[in-house]
Amino acid sequence: ETKAERKARKNTNKGCRPLGESITSVSVPAQLPINPSGATRYVVCLKYGNKYSADYVNKLYNMVKRNLTLDHEFVCFTEDATGIDPAIRIEPIPLISGVTGWWYKPMFFNPKLPLRGTLLFFDLDVVIFKNIDNLFSYEPNKFCIIRDFNRHVIRNYNKFNSSIFRLTTGQHSAVYTDFIKNPTGPVRRYHGDQDWIRATVNDGDYAYWPDESIQSYKWEMRG
Repeated sequence: ETKAERKARKNTNKGCRPLGESITSVSVPAQLPINPSGATRYVVCLKYGNKYSADYVNKLYNMVKRNLTLDHEFVCFTEDATGIDPAIRIEPIPLISGVTGWWYKPMFFNPKLPLRGTLLFFDLDVVIFKNIDNLFSYEPNKFCIIRDFNRHVIRNYNKFNSSIFRLTTGQHSAVYTDFIKNPTGPVRRYHGDQDWIRATVNDGDYAYWPDESIQSYKWEMRG
């Protein structure tokens, strides 16, 4: 064994490529990260039309920032981002003929939503004044939603209120996939998105937020 051969053998054993040895080029397809921000928790809201101004989005963003200590990204889905704080991530609404307002909420159940992780949805007229970390930790991996506020007059009321809900991307995807096949059907048949969600999600496959955690100012807090 010559000195050069001995050197080459040692380099090979160390995992080094001997000088002058050719290598085969391996092409690995580049993969874009699903979440460019690195977030796995999202607080999301919906702004459609002119019922609520950008100011409502900005106020909700600031309330969340004050009352959520967990790492998260705030995302607003809208067809008009005018006046929204530039710190807020904007995702465009895919406009659908015959669909307006709250009927865009089934979009958050789209398994191809450009957010991958846990989504916590808030309506724009919600007021947050205490820490909300528990809304991410309560009943982990379950779809969570408000028991409708008619609970204050009807005991064991078992209907949804979609002002605040939490899901994992792709969870209960039929809420979106069945809706998008014929949006005008559910819009005509049901009073609102929350009734469609309730009709589509199987019994036992969800959890209600504790009544005391989320309350209606009009029905439960004014006294």
